Amino acid sequence: MLLSYREALNQAMREEMRRDERIFLIGEEVGHYQGAFKVSKGFIEEFGPQRVLDTPITEAGFTGLAIGAAMAGLHPIVELMTLNFGILAMDQIVNNATKIGYMSGGQLSVPIVIRGPGSAAHQLAAQHSQSLEAWFCHVPGLKVIAPATPHDAKGLLKSALRDRNPVMFIEAQLLYGTKGDVPDGDYTVPIGQAEVKRTGTDVTVVAYSKMLLLALEAAQDLACDDISVEVVDPRTLKPLDLECLVASVKKTGRLVIVEEGWRFAGLGAQIAESVYAQAFDYLDAPIVRITGEEVPMPYARRLEDAAIPDRARIVAAVRKLLQLA
Repeated sequence: MLLSYREALNQAMREEMRRDERIFLIGEEVGHYQGAFKVSKGFIEEFGPQRVLDTPITEAGFTGLAIGAAMAGLHPIVELMTLNFGILAMDQIVNNATKIGYMSGGQLSVPIVIRGPGSAAHQLAAQHSQSLEAWFCHVPGLKVIAPATPHDAKGLLKSALRDRNPVMFIEAQLLYGTKGDVPDGDYTVPIGQAEVKRTGTDVTVVAYSKMLLLALEAAQDLACDDISVEVVDPRTLKPLDLECLVASVKKTGRLVIVEEGWRFAGLGAQIAESVYAQAFDYLDAPIVRITGEEVPMPYARRLEDAAIPDRARIVAAVRKLLQLA
């Protein structure tokens, strides 16, 4: 069936909450307001206030509460109104959610999914437009997922809710209204499994979340000039399916990595280093990274557009890379 990204997430949570009564949703405005982006529409009516908990504006507080609930045997979904607010809960995420299993010698586990929109939307300015996935990926013990399509969003969220480890589930505000085919019935997408979204032979483009849609558009533009682009979506950023990425690069001999986050110590740097380590002899040109600009996100629309990778930059990078080969 054709569903929006928002509807796919709603279905995934609803189906898993029906399947497992230990799962509950907690966050700001998730109940009576139906969620800031209406992802939890209808939940309070179906599951009631004991499983759909509206909280004060206190990310550190309700994230810590959810971690304690997970330790006690429940399986919380923490909705952050924006992952930018997750900065306020970083102590709970980094020092508690990801370490308790290790520090207890495996006696305790923290099955928790922390989800919400990351990256820039339209003119939300510097404090609400950050792509922080590299921060989260740096932390041992935290799985990080960033799906781009409704199909993957539903399947990966269901997998996350069946996992016994803490999971950071990164959505994108501008994806909520996008639509795609979602199978009827129960299905999951495995955590840690990338997917080739478009096959090609001349260059590999790796992109995730909403950057994937730009990469696919750029690949279509380049196809008009007989340039064959293979587009790979990691889907899960940690653990990273390096085998899939390396296989694609060995086939094409060239790699472009697209991410919205800042360049220095970005996720693309980790992907590039990993690919170099396993596929250096297969590369016909240097790896190219396309990133957001090293500035706080501007409010002015034209400056915001200039700070974020776009379709034209991807097309230009691929053309230049082919000239270098």
